[in-house]
Order: sequence, then C-alpha cells, then structure tokens
Amino acid sequence: MHFEARIEPLNGKLPKVSYRWDPETDILTVACKGVPKGNGMNGTVDLEGGDGSFVVIDVAGGALRGVDVVTWPDDVRTVASLVPPEPTKEGSVTFPKRLSQPGVAAVEVDTPLTVDKNQSESVFHIRVGRQRPTSIVRVADHLLVEIDKQSRIAGLWLLEVPPFPNVEATA
Repeated sequence: MHFEARIEPLNGKLPKVSYRWDPETDILTVACKGVPKGNGMNGTVDLEGGDGSFVVIDVAGGALRGVDVVTWPDDVRTVASLVPPEPTKEGSVTFPKRLSQPGVAAVEVDTPLTVDKNQSESVFHIRVGRQRPTSIVRVADHLLVEIDKQSRIAGLWLLEVPPFPNVEATA
C-alpha cells in the first residue's frame, strides 16, 4: 500500500529538530518543534520492512511532527562518503485525510526499508522502498524528506544526530 504525502510551501520559520535516543531500546525519536497547525490526518504512518524494521511517522493536523526509528533494519550500512543531498526547496510535508477512511488514526505501509549512516553516525539516510528519482525538501533544520513523482515518501535524511548515549556501567 502507498500513502500520499504533499509538499506545501513553508508557512513561517523552519521547524527545529530535537533527537532523543532510548539507550535501553535503541529507539531514535525525532521531534519537530514549531510545525504550523494544519488540516489533515491525525495519527501515524507506520512503515514496516520485511525484516521487522519499523519506522513511525507522527502526524498531527496533517503535518509531519516527528519520526521514530523503532526497529532498525538488519543491515544498517556504514557509507564513508555519505553526504546529504542539497534540498531543492523548503516546505512542509502534509498528509491529507482519506475520504474513504476519515477516522483512521494509523496507516500501515509494508515496504522495504534500508538505512545508511556515515562513519560518525551523525547522518542517517532511511530509504523507503526501492531507489527512484526524488525531490529533496528541507522540512526542518536537520530533517530532509525525499518525495517521488507519485507524491510518496521515498526517504528521510536525519542530520546532525547526536551520538548514542554511552551506557557502559561505571563501578
């Protein structure tokens, strides 16, 4: 199943991203602060990979408010030359209400998920589905979204991610 995402002109200032690692579960939470209120879906878009990987996109008022990398793909590749692409524009990602299912709070999308990271683990590229031509949109200060020609999310770029917390016991 595919789910439509629209790119709207940025209304106001670019939202700010904050990252939080859960050291017990390896969940990475991305919260976008300062996203303008919109009109659309309320709930989540759950991206589920065939290997059990799971990424949740939080949506409120139709606008992307955050991302949770709940379960990482089995094969997270380190790419020494991983450089984020230059965005073609700044904007907001919106998810319209579905007329056929207006009360749906969660949409599940079964799709291959792959993750590449740089060596310092400060840049993560989450690819949704197969590789295809995309437009790159900066939706927050440290978050880029790839949108394909059919208005579907094709990828997410998480930039300036802080290091995973050092959880070694101190005795």
